[in-house]
Amino acid sequence: MENVLLDERKQVSLRLMSEDDVLSEVEPDAVPNEVRNWLSMTFTRSVSNMKKKAEEKPKFKSVAQAIRAGIMVDRMLRRMSSSLESNVPAQVSKVLKTLNDWNFEVFAMNECSEGQALRYLGFELMQKFNILSKFKIQNLVMQNFLEAVEAGYSKYNNPYHNLIHATDVLQTTYHILNNAGLMSWLSSIEIFATFVSAIIHDYEHTGTTNNFHMQTRSEIALVYNDRAILENYHISATFRLMLNDSYNIIQELTREEFKEFRHLVIEMVLATDMSFHFTQLKTVKNMISLNETIDKPKALSLVLHCADISHPSKNWPLHEKWTNLLVEEFFSQGDKEKELGLPFSPLCDRNNTPIAQSQIGFINFIVEPSLNVMGDMIDKIFDQILSEEQSRTSKSDINDSSSTSESIKKKPIERPWAQHLTENKAKWQILAEEEKKKKEQENSEQIAETKNEDKKNGDN
Repeated sequence: MENVLLDERKQVSLRLMSEDDVLSEVEPDAVPNEVRNWLSMTFTRSVSNMKKKAEEKPKFKSVAQAIRAGIMVDRMLRRMSSSLESNVPAQVSKVLKTLNDWNFEVFAMNECSEGQALRYLGFELMQKFNILSKFKIQNLVMQNFLEAVEAGYSKYNNPYHNLIHATDVLQTTYHILNNAGLMSWLSSIEIFATFVSAIIHDYEHTGTTNNFHMQTRSEIALVYNDRAILENYHISATFRLMLNDSYNIIQELTREEFKEFRHLVIEMVLATDMSFHFTQLKTVKNMISLNETIDKPKALSLVLHCADISHPSKNWPLHEKWTNLLVEEFFSQGDKEKELGLPFSPLCDRNNTPIAQSQIGFINFIVEPSLNVMGDMIDKIFDQILSEEQSRTSKSDINDSSSTSESIKKKPIERPWAQHLTENKAKWQILAEEEKKKKEQENSEQIAETKNEDKKNGDN
């Protein structure tokens, strides 16, 4: 037993060393210390059987009554469905038609929906892929669930981690999978779990980091023992929400469906913990290089993680707006840390944070490598789909095989993020120079002011 424990500790130590090695490759002058500390603290882990009771079924006096009741319920549900669809505002419908755009106007969507972007997009995607019908989810229950999740995102009035961010991540996740032609690769339960994971991945986020919860010894830090604190909370709070029948969108799942759904949601949302970033990338890189079959839960986890950090890969107006919101949330945490007498977390000091440099570091060392690995992973998955399709069709009809394979080969694998990353980085580099000059001027003025004060004191 002692040998086993020693071996486990050795494996953990090796993983942490591997993560630190990635950042050790960063040249000392490549980023300021503030940015380097933030990358290290945020994206590494450096040391610093459920049984559902069968519901009691109504008793009918006759088969005829049962049939009539079934018809009546069906009519009620149809009326409810058409009512929900007809209540979608015209401007929301217009924005939803651009669902396949990489630069989806999520802020415009939220504005024209009067702060209800998540419920409209969530419902749209669930209907688009026939999730409600497939898993016998009542429209009203889905609507209740989405409204409750929106309320949870609004609990702390966060500038960044709010329902608009959840909507953005949901749309980006959909875009990545759909535009790569991977929806047919997924089963209905996998699509359902993926959408729900994107919807709830930051549910009831406190607007502060995991490190802040550890430093303040918060209740949820104690509950989750400092391990993926917020991510564990988002998952747990969601499943507790669904204990209420009014919000229970999974009550009709079979035992096996529930097991798979829960496993996927847990794995995907936990993978949004930024401290697992380098481990996650290394795992996927190994699957690609070793020519292994891509594991679906790990693939979906990387897609969600990339969607979660994707705003630097959108056009400049979207990226700049998201950056300003995130920085304000960081600064708000810094203000709390100052009040509590705690040291500032990286990038949380509103008077001493190099915003432009932080974004350059974020793009260079986190976002761009992640999206590149994800793109390579999608290429690999597509090769697997093509190979399987060729294998199936060649056994039945060689002519059909040729036409099917040719159509698959012609499917382009787009990487719409590449150009935006290059353009946004160039913009930040210009701003970084301005930032540097401003800081130098402030330092010069401060030195001059100190000299004048010293001179006055000497004269006196």
